[in-house]
Amino acid sequence: MPDVRRAVIAEDSVLLRIGLVKVVEMAGFEVAAEAGDGPELLAAVEEHRPDLAVVDVRMPPGFTDEGVRAALEIRQKWPNTAVLMLSQYVEERYAADLLATNTSGVGYLLKQRVADVEEFIEALRRVAAGGTALDPQVVAQLLVRRASDPLERLTARERDVLALMAEGRSNAGIAAQLVVSESAVAKHINNILAKLDLPKADADHRRVLAVLRFLGVGG
Repeated sequence: MPDVRRAVIAEDSVLLRIGLVKVVEMAGFEVAAEAGDGPELLAAVEEHRPDLAVVDVRMPPGFTDEGVRAALEIRQKWPNTAVLMLSQYVEERYAADLLATNTSGVGYLLKQRVADVEEFIEALRRVAAGGTALDPQVVAQLLVRRASDPLERLTARERDVLALMAEGRSNAGIAAQLVVSESAVAKHINNILAKLDLPKADADHRRVLAVLRFLGVGG
């Protein structure tokens, strides 16, 4: 019997935390601990060493960036714990901060995405497996913010593909979203990598480099 993956949840709203526990359990995780603030979260991760931490961006006492700072500490001290951040509002700089420290096992979604249970569960599993999940609204803001840079070499469709890559979607997922073939997606990705002058490396690493270039983090 395979080991059950474990998760910790950090959310100060009791009602939302109850809902998150249910959904995380539906995704196949055992909820090892719940926390209402940053110190409780860090203590829970240190004790349980979970596969996944679901963390609210704003938590007591200041309700500013306590969750983000705790998440960055988790990524530094316990890199095997994936982190999925939840935010009430679009704050794309926090997503960039997280991705700048580690490019795998990271997610940043708006809390409203929890209502789409099936999609949220898919995001939980993808992040826990080492992938990424970036909210489409964050991606949309980044597209506006980074309009005048090397990305302007890309065609509109190539930018669409790169945006979906940044959300963490696979080639099949991108193809389904854009209603095109997977071979067409692969061709667009090859064009993106070439136009961004990315160094030769394995395919997965080059995809990460492309997303980092898109987010404006990394080298």
